[in-house]
Amino acid sequence: MFNTILAACDGSAQSENALTKAIDLAKLSGAKLLILTVYRHHSMIEASLSMVQGSKHATPDKALEESATQIANAARKIAGESGLTEVRAFVRSGQPARAIVEFAKKHEADLIVLGSRGAGSIDGYFLGSVSHKVTGLSTIPVLVV
Repeated sequence: MFNTILAACDGSAQSENALTKAIDLAKLSGAKLLILTVYRHHSMIEASLSMVQGSKHATPDKALEESATQIANAARKIAGESGLTEVRAFVRSGQPARAIVEFAKKHEADLIVLGSRGAGSIDGYFLGSVSHKVTGLSTIPVLVV
């Protein structure tokens, strides 16, 4: 049925539900599971503000990247603990809907699974409009959970 399933994760409850569904589908079809967490790049103006704030991170992008990496690693751990052996996690920056669709195309995914809404640990990642945009941009099936 499916060879490669892409689960887009942002750490929200709906994202976790989508991950669970992607894991179930990967088990049923023997597919490999790719997990993607996307964070938005911030402007130089926002980066300069972080110097005033005295953050432990050099830029807001570094903080977002670290958070996205934690989310992706946690999702990979959940998938691995479920018994899946072919699981890889990735982190990308950019506009979420486009990044998800481009990633799916590049990695020849057969299915994209994502939550209907989110804005979990990475504020603004899924706002409902991301899932809508992915369904409009994707040329492969999209399961919105």
